[in-house]
Amino acid sequence: MGQKHGEHLGKYSPRSLKVLIPRNPLAILGIFKSLKHRNFAIYFAGMGVSLIGAWIQQVAMGWLVYNMTDSVFMLSVAVFLSQIPSLLFTPFTGVVSDRFDRRTILMCTQGTMMCISFILGTIVITGVVTIPMIFALSFILGTVVSFDAPARQSFYSKLVPAQDLSNAIALNSTAMNGSRFIGPAIGGVLIANFGEAVCFYINGLSFLAILTSLFFIRIPHTPTKKSTGTLHEIHEGFSYVLHSAPIRGIIALLMVFSFFGVPFPLLMPAFAKGVLGGNSEILGTLTSCIGIGALAAALYLAARKSVIGLGRVIVIACSMLGCGLVVISFVKSIPVAYVLCVPIGFGMIAVAATCNTMLQALVDDEKRGRVMSIFTMSFFGVPPVGSIVQGYLAKLISLEAMVMTSGIVCIIAALVFEYFRPMVRAQVRDIYARKGLIMPEIAKGLQAATRKNG
Repeated sequence: MGQKHGEHLGKYSPRSLKVLIPRNPLAILGIFKSLKHRNFAIYFAGMGVSLIGAWIQQVAMGWLVYNMTDSVFMLSVAVFLSQIPSLLFTPFTGVVSDRFDRRTILMCTQGTMMCISFILGTIVITGVVTIPMIFALSFILGTVVSFDAPARQSFYSKLVPAQDLSNAIALNSTAMNGSRFIGPAIGGVLIANFGEAVCFYINGLSFLAILTSLFFIRIPHTPTKKSTGTLHEIHEGFSYVLHSAPIRGIIALLMVFSFFGVPFPLLMPAFAKGVLGGNSEILGTLTSCIGIGALAAALYLAARKSVIGLGRVIVIACSMLGCGLVVISFVKSIPVAYVLCVPIGFGMIAVAATCNTMLQALVDDEKRGRVMSIFTMSFFGVPPVGSIVQGYLAKLISLEAMVMTSGIVCIIAALVFEYFRPMVRAQVRDIYARKGLIMPEIAKGLQAATRKNG
C-alpha cells in the first residue's frame, strides 16, 4: 500500500508537472468528454454558430467606427461604451443570476442582442448611421451583455457535473476562439466586398442557433433561496472574494491583465491601419492570428486532466502575452505581425480561461453568480477603461509606445503573481480536496512535497 501511495504522489509531484506539455500525448482524446452530457452538447452546438456571427460583427463595428472617424480615441470610446456596463452593472446582475433561472435570463439577453444587430444593419444599409447612434447602441448592447455574462458563466455548472466543469469551460474557450479564427477572416472579406451592414445581419441571424439550443435544454428547477436584499447580497459576494486569498489574488491579477493586455485586440483596427498601413482584410487576418493562438490555448486547457498547476499556467501565459506586446510594438512588417499575434492570443486566452476555471473550481455554488459577476467586471468591464486610457495616451505618445508599456506591465504582474503563488497554494489544494477535484491524500502529499522543496 505504501509503495502504491508513493507512486500516486510521485505522479502529482510539483517537479513532475509539465505546465505546457501534457504528460500523456493521448490526453488530446479527452478534450470533448463534457460533450457526453446532452444539455451541454446542445448548448455547445448553438453557441458555436452564434459566436462566429459575434466575431464577424465585432470586426465590422471596429472598422466602421475607425473608417468614419479615423481616430484611435473615437474607436476606444465605442469600445468603452460597449463594455463599461459590465463594470457598472454586473454587481447587480450577478445577484439576478443567483436569484432567477439562468436559462430564462439567457434567452432574454440573446434575443435582445439579436434585435440590436438587425437595427445596426438597417441604419448602416440605409445610410442614416451616425457616430452618436453607434455609441448609443453600443451602450445598450453592453448593458444587455452585463446581464448575459454572469448568467452564462454560471450556467455551465447546471449543464455538467463538477468533475467535467473545467473541461466544459475549456471547450467554451475552444469554441469562442475557434470562431475568433473563422469569424474575423469572414468579416474582413465581407466588409471589403459587401460592406458592414451584411456583417450585422449575419450576426443577427446567428442568434437563432443559440436561442434554439436554449429552448431544447432541460434543467431541473432549483428553488430560489430567500432574498436577503440586493445590497446585502452584493456586499456578501464582495466580502466572500476579499476573504478568500486564492480568489482575491486571481481577481487582482485579472484586473491588471485586463487593463493593460486585453485592450490590444480592441484597438486592432487602429494598429492594422495606422501602424501597419493595412486594410480590412489585414485586420481580419491579424484578428484571426490572435484566434489561432487563443484556440491553441483553449485546446491545451481542455486536454488537461487536473486542475493542479493552473497557477503556474497563469504566470507563463501572462508573461507570454507581455513579451509578445513588447516585441510587436517595434514591428512594421505585416507578416511578422501575423506571427506575433499567435503567442499574444495564446497568452490572452490562457490567462482568462485559467482564471475562469480556477474561480469556478474554488467558489461555493450559492455564490457562483456573484463571484462570476466580479470575474465579468474584471475581464469585460476593465478593458474598456484600459482601451479609452490607452487610446488617449496614444495621442500623446504613440500607439506603439502604449503597446510596449502595456506588455511590460503584464510581465511585472506575472512576476508579482508568481511571488505570492506559493502562499495561497495550500489553501487552493484544500478546497480542491474538499470538493472532490483531487484526493485529500494527494493534497497533503503535494503540500508536504512543496514544503520539502522550499
